[in-house]
Amino acid sequence: MQTRVLGRNGLEVSAIGFGCMGLDFAYGQALGRDQSIALIRQAVERGETFFDTAEAYGPYTNEEIVGEALTPVRDQVTIATKFGFDIVDGKNVGTDSRPDHIRAVADASLKRLGVETIDLFYQHRVDPNVPIEDVAGAVKDLIAAGKVRHFGMSEAGAQTLRRAHAVQPVSATQNEFSLWTRDVESNGILDTCEELGIALVAFSPLGRGFLTGAMSKDTRFGEGDFRKTLPRFTPEAMETNQALIDLLKRIAGDKGATPAQVALAWLLAQRPWIVPIPGTTKLHRFEENIAAADLVLSEADLGGIAHALSDIDVEGARYPEQLMASVGR
Repeated sequence: MQTRVLGRNGLEVSAIGFGCMGLDFAYGQALGRDQSIALIRQAVERGETFFDTAEAYGPYTNEEIVGEALTPVRDQVTIATKFGFDIVDGKNVGTDSRPDHIRAVADASLKRLGVETIDLFYQHRVDPNVPIEDVAGAVKDLIAAGKVRHFGMSEAGAQTLRRAHAVQPVSATQNEFSLWTRDVESNGILDTCEELGIALVAFSPLGRGFLTGAMSKDTRFGEGDFRKTLPRFTPEAMETNQALIDLLKRIAGDKGATPAQVALAWLLAQRPWIVPIPGTTKLHRFEENIAAADLVLSEADLGGIAHALSDIDVEGARYPEQLMASVGR
């Protein structure tokens, strides 16, 4: 497995990470604890070193699964988790990044993960009620105490990212980034990362499954599947957005690859400090994903994709209005 470095403090991880959320959260039917643990361990055997979870996934159960799965190989892997939500009776009721809460979440996450130190601790969403300097200062204290190694943020605005970085260097920012979600190209995030030496960890790099080419306007999502709430996954939007899949399939056919591999290779080609973290519940899909690190897109390929994308208008917002209000703060 190829590797990449997150930030300027030498946090080296596999070039493609593993987003663990979908193992038991957000996408309907959970894989099951034993099967999830087995899949994570098979991923490690195949060279995966970077695993992403959060207290909010489950909530709490995802961290427990990841922690149990990785205990035998703790010294070989990087574990990222997140704080920043107010979880009451198993439900997210808002944001909470008060320093006392951050410290409590860190202690609880350490216990659930079964580790002495959290490798990468992200603020899951910016809390408008807490100055970001206080948040960064709280994580700085956790780093000094040996409970956290690196500070990360998720879906913050560029100026907020700069303010946080001035207090405690940010190793990585986690943002949605893919061929159909390219906000970071225009909202200052990529430029800020380049300037400050911050890595970008791209979540949903396969468009929550759409960019694999396995969905159509006839796809129906099961009970509890988060995608049922997203404007981009209405039948009408998926029919319109099929133009993007047609593009991926054409390129994949020329390359002897799959649409998912082309989508991931495109991301890897954007910057040497971008690390996508696709999720899956199937080993063969994991193997397909990590093989994308070896797929080389030429300058001509990338230019052709850019030209084609200029003629494709993606239909549907990535989140409903209330969720969009929580990003880019």
